[in-house]
Amino acid sequence: MPGANGRWPRPWPGGAKSWGIAMADEDKALQELEDLFAEARSAPPALPDHLSAAILADAARVQPGFQPAEPARQPLWRQLAEALGGWPALGGLAAASAAGLWIGLAPPSFMPDPVALAGYEDSSTAFADGSYDMALMLSEDLQ
Repeated sequence: MPGANGRWPRPWPGGAKSWGIAMADEDKALQELEDLFAEARSAPPALPDHLSAAILADAARVQPGFQPAEPARQPLWRQLAEALGGWPALGGLAAASAAGLWIGLAPPSFMPDPVALAGYEDSSTAFADGSYDMALMLSEDLQ
């Protein structure tokens, strides 16, 4: 942290003068060190050919052990659930099916009755006077 005067403290007590090094010599030594680092960064060390060949041979020997395992076959129900979009989609499908069944069995007053649309007729409305009798029907069938 900078001191009260706004300058950073010296890395060692007394600075370069305590070691008998002048400021110009310190700057020159730092520049030489920086030049050495720049030279090292510009020419990365080369990997010997025999080491590279040994690494590749070891990798080729070990590689077959890391093949992915065959995934287990999923049951048909799980495949169907995933094809439809998972559990959230199945929940929506169940809710829509329940609502459709409810509307089909007990339609609102503004919708026509699905039983009447199918052509089925209630026996109580077949004869308006209520004279429908099982014996009458059986007697007609016997003749």
